Amino acid sequence: MNTSINRRKWLKSGALLASGLVAAPWKWATAASRPAATTAELPSQYLNRTLRERPELQARLLANENPFGPAPSAKKAFAAAVDDGFKYAFAEKRQLQEAIAAKEGVTPDHIMLGAGSTELLMAAALYYGLKEGHILSADPSYTSLMRMADRIGSEWVKVPLTSDYKHDLNAMDTRTVGATKLVYICNPNNPTGTTLDPAKLEDFCKSVSKKAPIFIDEAYIDYVANPDVTSMIKCVRDGHNVMIARTFSKVHAFAGLRAGYLIAQPEVIKELDAFSTGGGTLSGPTALAALASYQDADFIKYSVKMNKESKDFVYKTLKAMDYEYVPSDTNFVLFPLRMHGDQFRNAMMDKGVGIRTWEFNRQHWCRVSMGKMDDMKLFAQAFNQVVS
Repeated sequence: MNTSINRRKWLKSGALLASGLVAAPWKWATAASRPAATTAELPSQYLNRTLRERPELQARLLANENPFGPAPSAKKAFAAAVDDGFKYAFAEKRQLQEAIAAKEGVTPDHIMLGAGSTELLMAAALYYGLKEGHILSADPSYTSLMRMADRIGSEWVKVPLTSDYKHDLNAMDTRTVGATKLVYICNPNNPTGTTLDPAKLEDFCKSVSKKAPIFIDEAYIDYVANPDVTSMIKCVRDGHNVMIARTFSKVHAFAGLRAGYLIAQPEVIKELDAFSTGGGTLSGPTALAALASYQDADFIKYSVKMNKESKDFVYKTLKAMDYEYVPSDTNFVLFPLRMHGDQFRNAMMDKGVGIRTWEFNRQHWCRVSMGKMDDMKLFAQAFNQVVS
């Protein structure tokens, strides 16, 4: 491995390993710049505390979960595989790997599996974060990779979004220099829900990947109008130094089951594998359930359709109260508040509705996840009461 590790970083990473923190990196995942009222605590801590202290929550709209699944086909596959749970899941994981490779037009050697995409993000954070230099990302965006890298000594360079809340590709290109060890892009972006123009992003990837590797987090890609066009997997197929992370937690509704994958050049997969569990955290039943869901086009269409109905309802609710919002290509909607985020969040929680709040651009924001229609009606009722 060609990673240069100085003594301070080595001792720091060694301490992390010894304490067991690297084995559970998701404890550090923090979403967006300054989530309001939670700046001193991590999202996992916030969610655990909130759900523990607020067991009466009637509408759980704070974690971008998908209540419309898992697919019946996934449930059936999982149940059928439980009897083989005593076996290590080598064959099951290989089946999933080969199916993804066939669909995406790459080889199995281009693919790394994980229990969700978080551990794949963490593998990249460790590998690139231990190099001398910095990791570059938009701000606000999903930040678990950069937070991990920052903790082991890497510098984190943040590039503000454009006026329409998208990644500023021109600025990111300019700020990608010799010291840039990784460029992270979340597309669609969390927490804004915005998607980049595919042609512009492809040009960016082809050009900038010559200066630094690019990591694209496509957790919400299935919610866009044309995922195949929007995805940058084509850049991997064309041999560029681009990595694509996908999760089953969103459209496939596997947030609790945990499955994800990374697509990159085989030599990159080999390097990152040394900083991961090698897919060892992915169980056989989950792998086969993920395979069933991955191949279930009808369920994916259903999941996207139901999400759109809930999102349209939220748009209508906000418009009725003369509130603006950021048009979203995901399973959540971000909109600016007219009060402090703490005040709004607590008032909504008191009414049994869980949401998240952020502060950026001198503005407080609410991010509401899409639930079933009954959940969204509870949100609308509480929202109207709180802002009236």
